[in-house]
Amino acid sequence: MSQTTRRVLVTGANGFIGKNLVTRLEETSGFTIIRFTREDDASSLVNLVALVDIVIHLAGENRPKNESAFLEVNTRLTEVLCDAIRAEYNKNGRKVKLIFASSTQAKLDNPYGVSKLAAEALVKDLASAMDDAALIFRLPGVFGKWCRPHYNSVVATFCHNIARDLPTYVSDPSTSLKLVYIDDVVSKLIDIISTPSAVSHETRVEPEYTITLGELYDTIHSFRSSRETLMTDRCGTGLLRALYATYISYLPKEKFSYCLPQHRDRRGIFVEFLKTRDSGQFSFFTALPGVARGGHYHHTKSEKFLVVKGEALFRFRNLITEEMAELHITSDNLMVVDTIPGWSHDITNIGEDEMIVMLWANENFDRDRPDTIMSKI
Repeated sequence: MSQTTRRVLVTGANGFIGKNLVTRLEETSGFTIIRFTREDDASSLVNLVALVDIVIHLAGENRPKNESAFLEVNTRLTEVLCDAIRAEYNKNGRKVKLIFASSTQAKLDNPYGVSKLAAEALVKDLASAMDDAALIFRLPGVFGKWCRPHYNSVVATFCHNIARDLPTYVSDPSTSLKLVYIDDVVSKLIDIISTPSAVSHETRVEPEYTITLGELYDTIHSFRSSRETLMTDRCGTGLLRALYATYISYLPKEKFSYCLPQHRDRRGIFVEFLKTRDSGQFSFFTALPGVARGGHYHHTKSEKFLVVKGEALFRFRNLITEEMAELHITSDNLMVVDTIPGWSHDITNIGEDEMIVMLWANENFDRDRPDTIMSKI
């Protein structure tokens, strides 16, 4: 993108997509943002359009009290906006790019869909008159942070209710949903307005996810349950990543933290922190001066230890050869120590203060098959 500042008018700036878009634009150099919200009069659009290079039209009605609002906001507001852009072109010869957020419901014969389809027709007429300086997004269900629950997003409603232990109604678990994530929507919008040209056909946001209503409920409920089970899903990529980020964004302030069970004895404490379905678990333990932990071996299980506070002596003994090994580790020189299958091992606090050690095991602890056999060094 060039260093020239581009002036962007965002209608519906206080809405779900608008809030996310404006926040990202404020983080991105090269843009000046002008906001149009419900509190503004449509008559102001003529003057606002004259100030900008790009209009991102997000304003719309989804669930008005009166169905007439579909036509008033979704269609007529779009008409006023298109007229303002056309007037700027006729008066000053300046093409203001228009990006219109429509909906996949424009294909449906309901008041909302009809109003969106009529708005699309107005945008296409504008594009035809101004050499394709307009673009239509037909968005499926959009989800993410700051979306209003009990309004137009089942994801927002499920996240809000489940995070607060409120009843959550699932009408038909087999219902299939098409979803796009708010960050992907915003990234696509910013990519388009960062280039000088526009294309006058419908475009889409990718990736587009498919999930049933029942699967959505179960997934979000599993996020809530993870605080008790400590079991986390693969929430680092794709739909699970997006849904998890969305769910925790709906946590009330009093639920920003949660307690962990502590196993305490004369040696110190042991705390399990996080478990995964196929990549093991994370925990930590403490040991008082002179205290030794371990004194066992594993056939298959492996572990990684990190001394984050204190001074430790790791000892190893090979079960077959009786070969010995020792490692002196301090938190001043961070090192990871692996336990090796077939070697008995222990760790002793040889410092003067409490020792704290982080631990990763490549499998979750199974009381029925612990693969932990006591064997002194």
